[in-house]
Amino acid sequence: MHPKPFGPMPLRGAVAAASVLLGAATAAWAVTPAPPVGMARIWFYRDYQPSVSLNVAPVALNGTTVAYVPPDGTSLYRDVPPGHYRISVSSDGKDQNQEKDIDLAAGQEAFVKVVPSNSWIEARDWAPFHRDQFHLSLVPAQVARPELSKHPLYGG
Repeated sequence: MHPKPFGPMPLRGAVAAASVLLGAATAAWAVTPAPPVGMARIWFYRDYQPSVSLNVAPVALNGTTVAYVPPDGTSLYRDVPPGHYRISVSSDGKDQNQEKDIDLAAGQEAFVKVVPSNSWIEARDWAPFHRDQFHLSLVPAQVARPELSKHPLYGG
């Protein structure tokens, strides 16, 4: 008879369960249905980067907030009518790449990556502190799809 292996069995189970959940979330992204007929889709995502802002990034289309991109690496999308869109992200302070313009046709998808930065530093009295600074990147589909496969789907 072999002795039982050392190490907590519940930890192994937790790791296996987390792997299954991550796989299921990633699989959910892969089987997301196409945009409804006559609509376009805009994907929003952000890499998990614990060394920069862990606040949500408010994203707007034509001045109306439509999503709050979470800092945990999940992705989400919005189905929109075809047309011209100015995509913007709220930040403390103004900087380049906080707004992007796109034109979408029915059935077309756009991929918008929110990129946080901790370079906006403000000093008051004696203690400097970082402000939320977000930028946008329009990512080509051939780059975005492999990136999104690593991002669990938060919702549509």
